[in-house]
Amino acid sequence: MNKKKIFNDPVYGFITIHSGLIFDIINHPFFQRLRRIKQLGLTEFVYPGALHTRFHHALGAMHLMQLTLDNLRSKGNEISDEEYEGALIAILLHDIGHGPFSHTLEFSLLKGINHEDISLKLIKRLNQHFNGALDLALKIFTGSYERPFLHQLVSSQLDVDRIDYLKRDSFFTGVQEGTIGADRIIKMLNLKNDEIVVEEKAIYSIENFLSARRLMYWQVYLHKTSVSAESMLIEVIKRARKLTEQGVDLPATPAFKFFLERKVTVADFLEDPDIIEVFSLLDDNDIWGALKFWSTHEDQVISLLSEMLLTRQLFQISINNEKTSSGTVEAIIKKVAQQFEFSMEEAKYFVSKGKISNSAYVSKGQSINILTKSGEILDVAQATDLPNIKAMSKIVKKYYLCYPKNIKL
Repeated sequence: MNKKKIFNDPVYGFITIHSGLIFDIINHPFFQRLRRIKQLGLTEFVYPGALHTRFHHALGAMHLMQLTLDNLRSKGNEISDEEYEGALIAILLHDIGHGPFSHTLEFSLLKGINHEDISLKLIKRLNQHFNGALDLALKIFTGSYERPFLHQLVSSQLDVDRIDYLKRDSFFTGVQEGTIGADRIIKMLNLKNDEIVVEEKAIYSIENFLSARRLMYWQVYLHKTSVSAESMLIEVIKRARKLTEQGVDLPATPAFKFFLERKVTVADFLEDPDIIEVFSLLDDNDIWGALKFWSTHEDQVISLLSEMLLTRQLFQISINNEKTSSGTVEAIIKKVAQQFEFSMEEAKYFVSKGKISNSAYVSKGQSINILTKSGEILDVAQATDLPNIKAMSKIVKKYYLCYPKNIKL
């Protein structure tokens, strides 16, 4: 690459591309697909500005990785050029395995297959394409490289992935409670025994980071309207798969149809090289296009659900600390069946329940380590004199129930 390539990012300003290899990876179809996958799925139904993509986030995380590595170098930590580039590639590709609407389809279209497994498969495929140039990036991504801090910057309780998505999601949703001091956090990072530590004077910035993450989960990522919309999309996919199993030919793109017709397992992804190629063609547009076709389908269940999503007629939702009894769920299904003249089996697609959980900080196995002025290393929950972080370590679980708005209990 003779000239430096730059992207103008709305959050950070100009982002410089480090090398020709990275620029070629960005231009690869696997990565370009991320332009067509929104970072926050259906959250735009709540926050209209949440239209940013996985492409934006990947570039932003890479930019923060550059700043972090430069800062660590400035403090006398030795990081080779190969490690530098490997870390940039690892974070650039950390989310490349996300499918349409991200986590939503992990529960319906790709059961039991998480995006990390797919990311690893795609990175390996890219490594073949680039003749082994991603070997070190692969080791960093999987945590098998000898210097653990590089993987910690990609995936840990305090990684550049989280720093970027909090800052970016807060910016695009307009939720100010998610604002964090990213620059200060990065400036206060250092290494001890080749692991990431945070200098003690940044402890309140870390508390703010964890607090912002907790608030963003309740206000954005687990917002009840988003949960309702996502549950409806899951039910649409379930119905589509059921109809496909029954021999109904639903209009869909070839890639989407492939996954509707086949129950793909993790083993299939590992053994059949063609599956990853088909997956790499899937994006949000496949789903939205299908919903437009299905909204006029003769099957009343899939047509009504699709139409409701397209016109934002979302299920009402209740969120409680206790599970809804099976008797209550059964009663709601009966009312839906009566209201819409559905069979009980058909009515089930209009009632969904599940669990959401929020834990801002899980110290077990992945603690955020504070380097005290005396040189001692403490978990942030021990180092702080404020009770907030200790409280954030508790996993909060809630249960939701969704059903059409005109159904009265």
